[in-house]
Amino acid sequence: MKELEDRIVQDGKVKPGGILKVDSFLNHQIDPQLLYSMAMELKRLYEGCGVNKILTVEASGIAIAAMAGYVFSCPLVFAKKSKTKNISDAVWTAEVESFTHGGSNTLIVSKEYLGPGDRVLIVDDFLATGAALYGLKSICEQAGAEIVGAGIEIEKVFQGGGNRLRAEGMRIESLAKISSMADNGLEFEK
Repeated sequence: MKELEDRIVQDGKVKPGGILKVDSFLNHQIDPQLLYSMAMELKRLYEGCGVNKILTVEASGIAIAAMAGYVFSCPLVFAKKSKTKNISDAVWTAEVESFTHGGSNTLIVSKEYLGPGDRVLIVDDFLATGAALYGLKSICEQAGAEIVGAGIEIEKVFQGGGNRLRAEGMRIESLAKISSMADNGLEFEK
């Protein structure tokens, strides 16, 4: 999506260690018009697939997932990274490693909100190693929900997660695909 790629070039910052900072427009301060354009592109890509649930991981994926839920006219469910007192013990869980945070989390989704009959579009801000997507895929499988595909804002293709998941049969549509990234800049996949 050219609009997103242009914004990454304009306002994104490449940091050492394979980190791309887009917090001035995507995940700390959010540009709602860009978010809406991205959600509409996901709607175009997955039109006719019968999506009735959007699934993401807290926290930075929630903004794009909420806008996707809006344009698809369906609920957003987000996997929490810790169990709170107001969540019952009836939950689906998956252990995932976080590239950005350098640790692991147990993702938690209440069984009340995800189950058989759900046609799920997984939506997230980044795809790097694929750990979050594998975790959300596991939760959907446990719930008996069908995964329609995944919609990703930014995929770091060079980290391989997307290619592994695609090889396993998951449909993944990434709005910006970065083929290489170094301290002096980045390149998009053509």
